[in-house]
Order: sequence, then C-alpha cells, then structure tokens
Amino acid sequence: MTPWLSLPPLSALRAFAAYVETGSVSAAGARLNVSHAAVSQQLRALETHLGVRLLDRSGRALELTTEGRLLADAVTAGFGGIARVVELLTGAEQSRPLQVTTTPSFAGGWLMPRLADFRSRHPEIDLAIDPSGAVKPLGPGGHDVALRYGNGDWAGTEAHLLVDSGLVVIAAPELVGGRAVGCVADLADLPWMQELGTNEATDFLERHGVARGAGGLTSLPGNMMIDAVRDGQGVAVIARAFVAADIAAGRLRLLFEDDSRKGYFLVTPQGVMRPAVKAFAQWALRQAAQDRRPT
Repeated sequence: MTPWLSLPPLSALRAFAAYVETGSVSAAGARLNVSHAAVSQQLRALETHLGVRLLDRSGRALELTTEGRLLADAVTAGFGGIARVVELLTGAEQSRPLQVTTTPSFAGGWLMPRLADFRSRHPEIDLAIDPSGAVKPLGPGGHDVALRYGNGDWAGTEAHLLVDSGLVVIAAPELVGGRAVGCVADLADLPWMQELGTNEATDFLERHGVARGAGGLTSLPGNMMIDAVRDGQGVAVIARAFVAADIAAGRLRLLFEDDSRKGYFLVTPQGVMRPAVKAFAQWALRQAAQDRRPT
C-alpha cells in the first residue's frame, strides 16, 4: 500500500499540529479560524483513527501522552518541511528577514560583537534578532535559528555546539566577604539574580534543597544582571564563558560550577534550510571554530 493512503485525514493532522504549536485547544481553534469544539472533535477523531490515546485528559489541562509526543515531533517536522520547501519553490523566503532568537546575555556577549562581520559578508540578508530568555519555537513563518543553552537534545531540531561552557555560581567578593561557602545553603541569606525569562537560579536552588533564598530573587535582562552582580547586588547562575575574564581578574568570585549542561548551540529545524538560514549557520559555526583555535 502507498504510505500516504494509510495516513489520517489531513484536517485532523492540521488540528493536532495547531494544538501542539499553540499549546491549547482554544488557541488552536483561533489559529485555524474554527471553534475549539471543532478542534476537540478533530483530535478525538485522530485518536480513533490511530487507535491510540494522544492526549491525557485526566488533569486540569491537556497533556501529550508518550504516543502524542512522538506524533507531535513527526507532524511538526512534516508540516515544517513542506512549508520550507514551498517557500523555496515560490521564492517567498527572499522577502522574509532571517529571524534569530537568543538570550540577551548571549546576544550581547557573543553575537553582537561579531555581527558586523556577518553584515559585511551578507548585506543581502535582512536580520531580526529577538533577545529573550524565553525558549521560542522554531518553524515556518517564525524563528529560523535559535542560539540556545543546554545539551543540544531538542526534538525535531539540528543542534551544533558553538560555545562549550558549564554553569557557574558567582558573586562579587565584597558581597560574600570572607565567608566560607561549603554548600548552597550558605548563600541562602543573600539576594539572588537570574536572567529574565529563565529559571536558572530558581532551578539551581531547588536542586540543592533551597526552596528560596531569604534575600529574595530578582529577574532582569542578562546584560543588566551581569552588571548588577559585578556591583555586588546579588548571586547569579550564568554560563562561565560570559564571566571567565571577571573570575580570572578577581572581579567575581567563583562559588560553584555545574558541568551537567554542555553550552550554547546553534539550533535549526530539521529539513531543508532556506539560503539565508544556511548562510547564517555556516557563518556562526566558522566564528565558533575560530574562537576555539589556539592563540
């Protein structure tokens, strides 16, 4: 049998893809310009057709089952690949800026100092840089490239390491003084800071059994956070690459180091890249390779 003949109805797959992309039935309905009841009906029809449960409805909010996550990855890659090929065939990508999402700290500390080189090499490519701590989805008509911190294991993407850097906990020497720091609890009375849109400090404290620092938690953009930590206003968790010079010069004190995550990755959707994305990816990887060469 031809493989596509056994596929579920396209309308059901579109409803499922819209739900996966938006995260809710109501938002999926708005995306497709239909009622949320129509989306719910299509989702149940899809489950009936496949004979498996894709959504866990036992809680207050819908959650994807293991089978649902598998289909979500396949549908996202499938529709994304179709859209990208259509863009390539019609030339629509030529009029759309290359959209890059990254954190403010990585934008300021790595991308922006190098961007003039990209502009000189590719003046024909328009860029839109979205500096946000929030993880933004990649897909047709949206963000093309993410510069993201982690281990590079994001489903449905291609990830290439740019900056190898673990996380460190740092503070200005005048904030911690001469206190002995043997565990995270020894810092619980101090103010903590984290980059706006991330949970790095919160997650770090929780992993070490500290529910919340007694000194409070402040979230602010990455460049402002680094400046505030240098000024002695709080303790922060950050990629070592951005503060290595401060640590070496004694402006910041290294308190803890966590190598469980690898570093910053260049992340793109799986499948065919439009020319602008390919050019940016190749340029970023060359920049990273130059950084790793001995001086």
